[in-house]
Amino acid sequence: MQINQQRLRSDIESNAEFGAVPTDEGRGRTVLTGSEADRRAREFFCERLRDADLSISIDEVGNIVGRWVPDSANPDAAAVATGSHLDSVPEGGIFDGPLGVYAGLESIRAMQDAAAEPARPIEVVCFTEEEGQRFDGGLIGSAVAAGDMTVQTALDIEDADGVPLGDALADIGYCGEGRLDAAAWDAWIELHIEQAERLVAADAVGGVVTTIVGLSRCQVELSGEADHAGSTFMDERRDALAAASEFVLDVERATNDRRSVSESAVATVGKLDVSPNAPNVIPGRVSLTLDVRDVDYDSITHVIDAARSSLDRIESDRAVETSLEHPWDRRPIEMSRRCRDALHAAGADGGLDTIDLHSGAGHDTMHVADVTDAALLFAPSRDGISHNPLEWTDWEDCADATRVLAGALARLASE
Repeated sequence: MQINQQRLRSDIESNAEFGAVPTDEGRGRTVLTGSEADRRAREFFCERLRDADLSISIDEVGNIVGRWVPDSANPDAAAVATGSHLDSVPEGGIFDGPLGVYAGLESIRAMQDAAAEPARPIEVVCFTEEEGQRFDGGLIGSAVAAGDMTVQTALDIEDADGVPLGDALADIGYCGEGRLDAAAWDAWIELHIEQAERLVAADAVGGVVTTIVGLSRCQVELSGEADHAGSTFMDERRDALAAASEFVLDVERATNDRRSVSESAVATVGKLDVSPNAPNVIPGRVSLTLDVRDVDYDSITHVIDAARSSLDRIESDRAVETSLEHPWDRRPIEMSRRCRDALHAAGADGGLDTIDLHSGAGHDTMHVADVTDAALLFAPSRDGISHNPLEWTDWEDCADATRVLAGALARLASE
């Protein structure tokens, strides 16, 4: 099978025009779910599906499925599926998500051009609201498809202006019928840019993910006392931000210590809300998020236990009140050996180097892997930059990774 690099490039560059943002360097786009840019991206994708003679279905949460059933396939057999998402972060890059969607389509077109005769149908999917930028949480479409979230729960999620997801999808004409059922697939493979530099360092065209890290998210509150910045002596203060600063450093220290056991352990305090947030007032309250990830679940619990111990010490030392809630927790997910072997075999067949690595981000595959055999394939990222107009994967690398994807899909669909 031959991948048409120019055709793949044309699809991705055309998609990049939807929600395009001006930049001094690189190419940026902002495509929020339910926006005009989202509508145009979805319409273009559906046009390309029709051009390839794929049937199209759209479920209630806006997941789009293009289905190819060649004469050689049993239409009742469980399909092999691939895809990703078309939404973006604000001022994101052009490859995160769209590469996986259009590589999936190009894989089917390559099979058609080669007169391949798969025994199973093959589907290419665009999941709704992967990034979670407008409707908080992310991975909504895949969560519904995997049965981790009900359709109604998803449709009721509101944006910052109180607009439900269901209304936003209806406004752009992409609130369909039924529910995409990922458990009905025989297998799933998602191609995504790596968003790191391991493939570039290894001079490999494909990264076959072994494990998607577990992810825990905690909500932490530290309450002290707001007071005047000039008239309150240092030894009289109950400064919530100073206390939060100690907490952040304690978490960093505990995570670095844990790396002697598991080098992939990471923890991040990425969001803080400081009150009253005034230049001449001692902060009286800080709310922050703690994000902990690793392929080893024991590392996650170790860091969270250390965070609780840190809060206990800070309460005593700084006379503040603290709390930690742990509302979001997912264990690490192993990828299917069958699907991984198919990817490595496809790379070997094409003379393309593939390596094993883990994924520090979830992607839609995190949900799909709960209900069927699943794999995640990475393509190289220049300088590891993502969620940024400077995000870049060379076109030849896009095509080579798609060759690996297409070969694996063909293998799985022949079983």
